[in-house]
Amino acid sequence: MDAIMINASIDIWTVVGLGALAVVLLMLSAMASGSEVAFFSLTRNDIESFEERNDSTAHRVLELLANPDRLLATILVVNNMINICLVIIATQLVDEIFIFTGVWEFIFNTIVITFMLLLFGEIMPKVFSQTRPAKMAAFFSVPLKFLRWLVYPLAFILIRTSSRVSRLATKSAEISIEELADAVDLAETGSEEEQKMLSGIVSFGQTEVVEIMHSRVDITGLEFSAGYDEVRDTIVTTGYSRIPVYGDDLDDVRGVLYVKDLLPHIAKDNDFEWQALLRKPYFVPEHMMIDDLLKEFQKKKTHIAIVVDEYGATQGLVSLEDILEEVVGEITDESDDDEDKLYEKIGERTYIFDAKIHIGEFVRAIGYEEDAFSDVEGHAETLAGLMMELKRDLPRRGDELSSHGVKFFIATMDGRRVDKIKVEVDG
Repeated sequence: MDAIMINASIDIWTVVGLGALAVVLLMLSAMASGSEVAFFSLTRNDIESFEERNDSTAHRVLELLANPDRLLATILVVNNMINICLVIIATQLVDEIFIFTGVWEFIFNTIVITFMLLLFGEIMPKVFSQTRPAKMAAFFSVPLKFLRWLVYPLAFILIRTSSRVSRLATKSAEISIEELADAVDLAETGSEEEQKMLSGIVSFGQTEVVEIMHSRVDITGLEFSAGYDEVRDTIVTTGYSRIPVYGDDLDDVRGVLYVKDLLPHIAKDNDFEWQALLRKPYFVPEHMMIDDLLKEFQKKKTHIAIVVDEYGATQGLVSLEDILEEVVGEITDESDDDEDKLYEKIGERTYIFDAKIHIGEFVRAIGYEEDAFSDVEGHAETLAGLMMELKRDLPRRGDELSSHGVKFFIATMDGRRVDKIKVEVDG
């Protein structure tokens, strides 16, 4: 029959020695557990309070916090070593006092010792330290500084190993842009706007400047030789805050005029040499990624760039607003009006598009994949260019074209340039 009996031949000095050692180890375990919570529960105000003090205790605390990885590794190494020793000593102490038969020894050592260790070595010190982290961190700073030096080799190995495992885990968790895009498409979000924003974030690093720029024909610029009256009229008419200034043509951009630079000189006459206020233009290649351009805008503290091709010819203009609109959608301000919209939805599957819209933005608007027209678009970059590729000739008003389940109707022309295109998408 299973039973627990007192050992008749107890060695009292052995029991006292093991008991005293177990109590000391339990106190050290409590110290390690409490110090972990104390240091990593410090608020910003607590740390600032230590920084304002000019004493050795505050210096020790701040020194330990300066390398949190090493501090945590020290606490974990010490705590686990103490707990292992404590379990061994406690098991020997129990064996000295009791004689077990059957499963009682397993139950006693597993449940009772584990409960005592968790209660007095983990839970109580952590709860206590949580309520007064600053005081406990100051109290534990002396033994922790010594222990940090003592167990440095083991802590160093732990830090390096965990760092390596973390890098491997991060590397194995990497997914492709395509997989992330598929995940966004499958995700259920609160609104269509949220879905578009998520899609914009996913494709942000894969979008080129040429896909979002304002094309050359849509750039409003000023001639370098223009009079000040013409400059003011252009500013009032367009409402733009930054305007490119060119010499002979747009391939000779000499600077960018910031309207705010003119404010102190607003009352000057037509002979005012406004050209002295020009800022140096920033040129970017048409195939630059917009995430790289955003970093350059932040670095150079500018909001506008002139887009050039491989021969240095001006292809268009791109602004910080154009980049942000790729993520958050169309940004409308007081200078915008309905005529600036690149497309309008007039039916469930019917649209009126501005012919200058980029093909990438066009396919997103109608819900197609990015490369839906890649087999027919050739070198075209805008919807008007796509019409020329489909017809293999200059489009004319009234032309009807079809491709990939989409019907195109040339609605209006601006001279020889296609202006508006009506689009019907097959359901």
